[in-house]
Amino acid sequence: MCLGIPGRVLSIYSADGVRMGKVDFDGIVKEVCLEYVPEVQVGDYTIVHVGFAITRVDEASAQETLRLFREMAMLEEELNPDQHAELRAPPACPVLHDSN
Repeated sequence: MCLGIPGRVLSIYSADGVRMGKVDFDGIVKEVCLEYVPEVQVGDYTIVHVGFAITRVDEASAQETLRLFREMAMLEEELNPDQHAELRAPPACPVLHDSN
């Protein structure tokens, strides 16, 4: 499952001309591409999906979403999927049949 997760921007920098940032997801810090949200500044909250910030969000909404993720014990699983691979069923892989 891939969710959009809110995080607070700690720093912003350029990496080979791409706007990047360090984002804090309730204590887990990740590098995130900020190219799609030029309005986001240090201290703002943003929704991040698969490593890309996709929108700015207010702090109250971000904190409420993080609280819900903590209650469902999903935050750590979403941000560190390799450590939780054994908890998830493998993705379905459709079998393609040649009709010829």
